[in-house]
Amino acid sequence: MRRIFSLIISVVLQPLVIPSLVFGLALFVVPEATSIPDSFKKRLFYLIALSTLVIPMITIFGLRLSGTLKSIHMAELKDRAVPFTVTSIYYILTVYLLYQQRQFDPILWQVLGIITLAIVVLTIVTFFWKMSAHMIGMGGLIAAVVVLGLKFPTFKPLYSLLASLVLTGLVGSVRLYLEAHKPIEIYVGLLFGFVLCYVGFSWIWA
Repeated sequence: MRRIFSLIISVVLQPLVIPSLVFGLALFVVPEATSIPDSFKKRLFYLIALSTLVIPMITIFGLRLSGTLKSIHMAELKDRAVPFTVTSIYYILTVYLLYQQRQFDPILWQVLGIITLAIVVLTIVTFFWKMSAHMIGMGGLIAAVVVLGLKFPTFKPLYSLLASLVLTGLVGSVRLYLEAHKPIEIYVGLLFGFVLCYVGFSWIWA
């Protein structure tokens, strides 16, 4: 039962979910963080979720069904290179698409650009070391909450920060329980995700 619970948490709070959570914060919880009209926010959010979550996940399941990927949990280093590379390409294309749409707030492509940079670095590192993608994502989520809380006085980040910290601890614990990572891979991933996103988001919302 404990293993099943851990697997569920790993899937539900997978790294591909984090961009949708960050944009959900920026678009709906802290609406002043962007200049996107309220009437257009939902459609834009769905577009971002489709390109950063749904399509990459369908691709990963396709790789699993074809036998290219041993497990969707990618516990082994050799299983991570192809799906991470494909995901990086999807994210780069989405950033380019948002960049090309001049009528959109540039914050959109800039925020996704920071997230994409984290994925690209992770992909490069994956060829010789197994840094935790889950913890990079959680570190980025914590950074988003902190930066939005510092930059926008109307946003009270206490409960959001507590929730993200609790979820980060939970994700880190289940990844260790599943023996998907060593502790150093967890800590480095969390630190890298937080520092990169904190610096990047602070620059964007300066």
